[in-house]
Amino acid sequence: MESYSSPALSTKLDHLTQESRTWITKIRFTEDELSFIDQLLHSDVFEPNTPNLFERLSEYGQRLEQIWNTKEDLKKLIDIHMQELAELIKSTHQLAKDSSVPGHEQLQAQVEKYLTLYGELKSEIFNYAGGILKKRKA
Repeated sequence: MESYSSPALSTKLDHLTQESRTWITKIRFTEDELSFIDQLLHSDVFEPNTPNLFERLSEYGQRLEQIWNTKEDLKKLIDIHMQELAELIKSTHQLAKDSSVPGHEQLQAQVEKYLTLYGELKSEIFNYAGGILKKRKA
């Protein structure tokens, strides 16, 4: 297997590292929103006579917990991936020609799936919650 040291490879590794940092930033942003949504679901701002209110809020809470756990797993995987990228950058950059960084594309797909599922759940909760908020008394 032919190997080489190349500025292009170094640039690619730097790009992948930056992309990984962007994932972390996006995921951290969702943490704040997840905390807010959880507080919203556990607040008393909803009309109490709403049919199946408890069941819906409970189901949303379970789904939020699943999303939170997925987020935590992703953060760990990204952290490991960034450590691997850092090691590659520090090394002599001896990689096989046309090789890709192991796991980067799969991790990217996982991050994109997480962000999509999170966005769909957030939208669903906000649409539901918006219709059953208590009205202000005049």
